[in-house]
Amino acid sequence: MSRVTKIKHVLKEQEADEFDVPKDNQSVVRIVASRGNNLHEVESAAEGDEERFLVSMPVKFRKNVWIKRGDFVLVEPIEEGNKVKAEICRILTAEHIKLFEKEGVWPKRFTRKRELEDDLDADGLVRNTNRKFVEEDGDSSDDDDDDSSEEED
Repeated sequence: MSRVTKIKHVLKEQEADEFDVPKDNQSVVRIVASRGNNLHEVESAAEGDEERFLVSMPVKFRKNVWIKRGDFVLVEPIEEGNKVKAEICRILTAEHIKLFEKEGVWPKRFTRKRELEDDLDADGLVRNTNRKFVEEDGDSSDDDDDDSSEEED
């Protein structure tokens, strides 16, 4: 199989609409750092226990799919390693995360706490932090109405 064909197959598999929930032996982890040689340091979703360990990227993903710090992956444990404790079986996308949250299998430690209510304006849009925020008062429109009524008299 040529390299281009292999890349097409791997990307097609990743983009497939296979949104299966994790099996009993699989777990969701977050990538903390890349350690080289297709090894990545991850943190587990166990509450209270901030366990970090290494996971390996399978050959089919190497040079075809890239992951970065903060991404979520689905891993399966392996028995033969002391330092490397698991192997990546799926790289999770935003659609996977939404489905896992909906199904109730997403780890509570990784839930996105959106505390943006203070940053939302009246229209429900996030404020631009690059500009100075000037709060508009409703009184200014009332003053304009008073001025126009005086002019009419």
